[in-house]
Amino acid sequence: MNIQYLHPSDQIVMMMERIYSYGMTTTSGGNLSIVDENGDMWITPASVDKGELTRQDIVCVKADGSIIGKHRPSSEYPFHKLIYETRPDLKAVVHAHPPALVAFSIVRQIPNVALLPHDYRVCGTVGMAKYGLPGSMELGNNIADVFASGINTVMLENHGVVVAGETLFQAFQRFETLEYCARLEINARRIGTPTELISEVDIVAVEPELETFTPHMISSEEREVRREMCKLIHRSYEQQLFTSTQGTFSQRLSDGSIITTPYNMDRKYLQPADLVRIKDGKREAGKKPSRSIKLQQAIYEAQPHIRSIILAHPPNIMAFAITSEVFDSRIIPESYILLRDIPKVAHDDLYTKEAEVAKLLTPQTPIVIGQNCCAIVTGSSILNAFDRLVVAEYSAMAVISTKALGSIIHMEPARIEEIDIAFKLK
Repeated sequence: MNIQYLHPSDQIVMMMERIYSYGMTTTSGGNLSIVDENGDMWITPASVDKGELTRQDIVCVKADGSIIGKHRPSSEYPFHKLIYETRPDLKAVVHAHPPALVAFSIVRQIPNVALLPHDYRVCGTVGMAKYGLPGSMELGNNIADVFASGINTVMLENHGVVVAGETLFQAFQRFETLEYCARLEINARRIGTPTELISEVDIVAVEPELETFTPHMISSEEREVRREMCKLIHRSYEQQLFTSTQGTFSQRLSDGSIITTPYNMDRKYLQPADLVRIKDGKREAGKKPSRSIKLQQAIYEAQPHIRSIILAHPPNIMAFAITSEVFDSRIIPESYILLRDIPKVAHDDLYTKEAEVAKLLTPQTPIVIGQNCCAIVTGSSILNAFDRLVVAEYSAMAVISTKALGSIIHMEPARIEEIDIAFKLK
C-alpha cells in the first residue's frame, strides 16, 4: 500500500491506529502531523481518545495560522511548527511515549541503534533534547535545536521521543525501529552485555544482483503459497515478531522456485502480488527480493527436507543474538521438541558463507541465530516454521523473565532422552 495517495487526515488516523494498538502510546498521549504541498499542517487534536480517532477529528492549521476543524490542535503544536520551520525538508512528525523509550528518557540515555544493521540505517544518529514543559515554547526550541543539526530522531528528557521524516511512513518507520531498539536493549541487558556491530561491513548489506524473468503462468500451488504467506506475515507483524520493513518469509515450490518477501515494503499491508518469485536464480521482473535470497537458495539446495524459511528479529530471541548468552531450549518439552539445538553464527557468515550456514540447518538443528542479525527458522511448511518462530520467541521471553526469579533449571539428560524416544527426534 502506498499511503502517499491517501489524504493527510487518513494517513494520520491510519498511523495513530497502529501506534495505539501496539501499545506505543496512551489514550490521551502522542500526536502526529503532516505538512502538505500548500504549507498547511494537519495534526491530531487535543484531548481526543486516540483509540477512537477519525478523519473528522484531524485539525488543519493553515499556512496563515487559521484553524479548520471541530477540535483544538494538539497542545504540542508549537514544537511541530518549530520543527517544520527549522527543517523545511521534513514533512511529517511522530511524537509518542512508548514505555521502553520512556524508560530511556527517564535515565536520559539513548538506545543503541548499532546493535543490528537495519536499525542504524533506519534511525541514523539519535539526539537528545533537554527537558521542557509539555506544550511550551521552551520545549519546542529545545527540540528544534536538535533537529537543526540534521538529526531526524530525537529523544526527550523525561518525556518520550519525536521523530520526523519526508513522509509519515518514514517517520513512523524510524519511530517503530527506535522503540524496537529500546525493547531489544532492555531485554539484552537483563541477560548479559549487548555487543554492537563493529565495522562498516557489518552495517552495509549488499543487495543481490539477479537477472530477471517474466512469469507466464501462476500455478494454483503458487497462489495458495502467496495467500498463506501473507496471512502469516501479517500475523507476525501483529505479534511484533517483525517490524514494518524487516522480516522475511520464504517457501519453496514443487518445481524448485522460491516465493519470498520483497525488500523494504511495509509488512503490515503486503499482498500476494507483492511477493517475489525466484526461478532458476532469476527474480520476478519489477520486484526486489529480500537481501537474504542467496542464503535462502543455499539452504534449500543443502537441505531437501526444508520447505520454508523465516528470517526474523523478535526482541526476546535477538537479546541472545546481541549478547554472549546461549539460548538453550531444554526448558520445557515443547521448546525442546520444536527448537532443539540452536547454534550461533557470525553476522558476516550469513552473507559471505551461505553454504556453510546452510549445512548447519539439519533436522536436529532447525534454528540458527545470526549474531547481531536475525534468527533463521526453518520448517517442513510455512506453518511449521512459523510455529517454531513463535515458540522460540515465547521461550526466549520465559528465559529472560526467569532472571528475576532465580537460576534456570534445565531438564535433565534422562528427560531429554525420554523425549527423543517418545517423539522420534533422533
